[in-house]
Amino acid sequence: MSVIKPEIDTLLESTEHNPFLLCSVASKRACDINNMLRGQHLRVTAIQDFDDITTIASGKDSVSIAMGEIADGTLSFVQDDFDEAIRGENAGIQ
Repeated sequence: MSVIKPEIDTLLESTEHNPFLLCSVASKRACDINNMLRGQHLRVTAIQDFDDITTIASGKDSVSIAMGEIADGTLSFVQDDFDEAIRGENAGIQ
């Protein structure tokens, strides 16, 4: 899988050109989307038999949805929380 739309440069601009942060934000959101849709899965399977409710519900996989939300600005991160987490992780490294 490769990211071609939205373009990777656009996504990185939204996450301070930090690929780790981009992956973290997108994967967290993708998990949230999957969890949310998993609750709907039982209702749908009672009517129809589908293997992937995310693709059926949106036409896209959850990672693509998350990347689109990052690109259009509806999904972001809290800078202070991110900085604090990084400081906390680096405190033990000398």
